Amino acid sequence: MSAFALSTLLIFVAELGDKSQLVALSFATRYRWWVVLAGVTLATLLVHLGSVGAGRALDGVLDDRVLRVLVGASFVGFAWWSLRGDTIDEDDTRERPTRYLGALGIVAVAFFISELGDKTQLATVSLAGSNPDWVGVWLGSTAGMVLADALAVAVGLALRRQLPQRRIGQVAAALFVIFGLLTIASAFV
Repeated sequence: MSAFALSTLLIFVAELGDKSQLVALSFATRYRWWVVLAGVTLATLLVHLGSVGAGRALDGVLDDRVLRVLVGASFVGFAWWSLRGDTIDEDDTRERPTRYLGALGIVAVAFFISELGDKTQLATVSLAGSNPDWVGVWLGSTAGMVLADALAVAVGLALRRQLPQRRIGQVAAALFVIFGLLTIASAFV
């Protein structure tokens, strides 16, 4: 099986039910679907390029505990952001412009951070370390991630129409806090 196909399949399966899918779902309730998928794709290309590089050359440079604490703290930050939310008028579905990065930048940065130390990133590191076709691993892992997160975006779009924005933000915030605290705790177990 080619590195691309293997990486696509493995990362797609690993991403299902993952916390970064929650990030994609949450953003899909705030921004246009194509902005979310573009941000996810950009962030994933960068994270997985770094993961492939790490798998090939830099294994063990950054302490795993420090990385887990930073990622866990970022999820607590996402919880706060989910509660703060954006305002969307009933007849206005355009996203409020963000101050510095714009919607695409916010999605890409948040997704980038959510992927650090994630099982899909670690799986990509592992795949790259055992496969000489680093380009196939990089592009395949990116494709698997984007496909899985497209499912989350579709769920986010459906929820946006079914549930009030405030309730979605509260549920997302609770899940972010849980994932954040579990990630921090895993650094000390």
